Amino acid sequence: MTYGTRGTPRNIRVGLSTASVYPQNTEAAFQYAAELGYDGVEVMVWAEQISQDTGMIAELSKRYGVPILSIHAPCLLISQRVWGSDPATKLDRSAQMAADLGADTVVVHPPFRWQRKYVDGFADQVMGLEASTGVNIAVENMFPMRADRLFGKRTKSAERMRVRGGPGRAVSAFAPSYDPTDVDHPHFTLDLSHTATAGMDAIELAERMGERLVHVHLADGRGASVDEHLLPGHGTQPCAEICQRLAEQNFEGQVVLEISTKHARTTGERSMMLGEALQFARSHLGVSAGDASQP
Repeated sequence: MTYGTRGTPRNIRVGLSTASVYPQNTEAAFQYAAELGYDGVEVMVWAEQISQDTGMIAELSKRYGVPILSIHAPCLLISQRVWGSDPATKLDRSAQMAADLGADTVVVHPPFRWQRKYVDGFADQVMGLEASTGVNIAVENMFPMRADRLFGKRTKSAERMRVRGGPGRAVSAFAPSYDPTDVDHPHFTLDLSHTATAGMDAIELAERMGERLVHVHLADGRGASVDEHLLPGHGTQPCAEICQRLAEQNFEGQVVLEISTKHARTTGERSMMLGEALQFARSHLGVSAGDASQP
C-alpha cells in the first residue's frame, strides 16, 4: 500500500472546501487545512472578493503551504451575480482559474432550467473546456425541490422520505435533471449530502458514474427536505462504504469535505468538527470494505 505526502493511503488526497468554514472566510479555510493536515483546499467561488481573485488565492496557498485541489464554480443562487450574470462565462473563468492555480478539477452544477442558452450549450462547453485547459469539469449530482420542505421540521421530512421510500412530490430546477449521468459528461462529482436529500442510492449512482467519477464531496444527510451537509457518519448515507470502495478501486481523484459547521459556537469547536471529518475520511480510505465497519 502506498501513501500520500500526508499519510492518506493509496494517494487519495483529502481536501477541505472553503464552504466548510462558513461563516468564517476563505483564508480561515486555508489556516484550518494547514493546522489539521488536509492535503489541499477546494475554493468555493462566491460573494467574498478573495474567492474570486486568482492572485489572492495563489498567495494564500503559498502562505499556508496548502495546494489548491479544485475550484467550485459559482453556481449557487446566492452567487448569481458573481462574475456577471452569464453562467457560461462563470464556467469559463472557473476553468481558467483552476488551470492557473494548478488545480485538477472544477466542480459545476447542472444548469438551471431557466438558463436556456446555457442548457443548450452546456455539454459542448464542458467538453471544450476540458480539451482546452486540461482540467476535469466534474458535473455534480443535485436534488429536487421537495414539497415537504414547506412543512414541519427537518427530522419529520427525513422520516417521511424513509417511510415512503423516496422524496415524494418534488420539482427539479435542473436541466435535463438533477442526475448528471443523464448526460454523457466526461467527468462527475458525487455529493453524498445531495444523494440524501434526493433520496438517491449513493452506491448505485457511484456505479453509474464509474471511471468518470473523479471528485467526491464527502458529507452526510438524513434525508431531510433541505441539503444538510452533516459530518460523515452523522447521517444515513454510506459514507464509509463509498470511501472503502474508492480505496479498493485505486481512485485517482480527490475526496473533499464539504460539511456545514455554521452552528459551531467557537473556532475551537469548528476545528474539532473539521478534524473529526478528516479522521473519518482517512480511516475509511485506508481500509478495505471487508475489514471496516460503518460507525
